Amino acid sequence: IGRTVARVREAVVSTQSTGRNNERPIIFALSNPTSKSECTADEAYTWSNNKAVFASGSPFPRYDKNGAVFEPGQGNNAYIFPAVALGVMCCGSIRIPDDLFLTAAEALSELVSEKDLAVGRVYPRLSDIKEISVHVSVAVIKRCYELNLATVLPMPDDLETF
Repeated sequence: IGRTVARVREAVVSTQSTGRNNERPIIFALSNPTSKSECTADEAYTWSNNKAVFASGSPFPRYDKNGAVFEPGQGNNAYIFPAVALGVMCCGSIRIPDDLFLTAAEALSELVSEKDLAVGRVYPRLSDIKEISVHVSVAVIKRCYELNLATVLPMPDDLETF
């Protein structure tokens, strides 16, 4: 995809100047590596007058300008795929339906704190990935049992240590 700075800038600025779409535009600059990102966190926040909700595929530094402080988060598949794999392997799921990915996403969203949101993160800190993976995989395991996909029977009482 590469850097499409002019198009991103135009979209963000026009959204802010007209108020047509929303108060806080969502900018997910997910291309990797950082040099290929559609825009930087600094650009997204600057162009949106500090209103953008930003996540990226690569890490960006903390943004601290004009009294606004944001800690850009990474929208990374490391949050979902390893936890889904762990969950289905632990319970011996016979299939991996799309519903498990929705379950994983919902479990991940439960871990986004008010503190995360206050600094502009829409994902929990990647540095907490071990705890996040356990939480998400437990939700996946439970869903596998609910859908009668699990082959490891009976369902263990303590899924976190399972």
